Amino acid sequence: MIKTNSRPLRLLFVDGNTREHREGLREAYGMAYGEAYAAEIAAIAPGIVSDICLPADEGANLPDGAGLESYDGVFLTGSALHIYETEPAVTRQVELMRSIYASGTPCFGSCWGIQIGSVTAGGTVTANPKGREVGFARRITPTEAGRNHKLLESRPAAFDAPAIHLDTIALPAHGTTILASNAYSQVQAAEIRHGGGTFWGVQYHPEFPLKQVASILGRMVPLLIEEGFRRDEASTQSWLGDLRTLDAEPQRQDLAWAHGLDREVLDTERRVTELRNFVEHRIKPHASERGRA
Repeated sequence: MIKTNSRPLRLLFVDGNTREHREGLREAYGMAYGEAYAAEIAAIAPGIVSDICLPADEGANLPDGAGLESYDGVFLTGSALHIYETEPAVTRQVELMRSIYASGTPCFGSCWGIQIGSVTAGGTVTANPKGREVGFARRITPTEAGRNHKLLESRPAAFDAPAIHLDTIALPAHGTTILASNAYSQVQAAEIRHGGGTFWGVQYHPEFPLKQVASILGRMVPLLIEEGFRRDEASTQSWLGDLRTLDAEPQRQDLAWAHGLDREVLDTERRVTELRNFVEHRIKPHASERGRA
């Protein structure tokens, strides 16, 4: 009889935010991005062992190559930073991503995460001349390569997803396969092969439930009004209230219709499609190949 190792998956969550921003998110939502991301993955793969690292912090204890190889997978969160502002909080994260590629450890990134993956591989990220994508990325459409890629397995021909970002990949790195696009961003999903590693990422946030979207946008109310997304404070709070209601009551068809949301966003199983696909098609096979699962 062949014995199998039932060791739990060991995963690293790289929280891209500064300490100040993490504290603000924790105050508003109860968890910073890294903690919330780990909770979403734990719901997909119960029993994981998760570590969180904080590369935006000066003096942070970051894993080296050997440390990265001890993980079955790495997840990169979103961030309020801008990668073209080359401050130490940013450059430390690029260096860490370079090590992740070299380690060969499966890596997935959302929003800031895909931008880090791209810039480290030689791509360019800029502020989107089309403006900010707020609340939801609409009509994300898989490319021909994306329709046959495991990352987007079971996604329909066009779908929406939670999204909050100003920056976008302007010039993809060599080794990038664009898997999905929409009217705002040519790179909404991609695979990037670089430096001995393979990265999967999305510009949107499959890890964000609606209550987290509402919490983040609640910290941006003046900006949303200034940029014309909402008319005033009252209409903004009404919109955010609807999102919180839909989070608690996804069967509210009146609100779903009013905000143009369907099961790809409202159904938790559908919303986290890319995360589940990454766990099933990259993390688990990688762990099995190394005799770690």
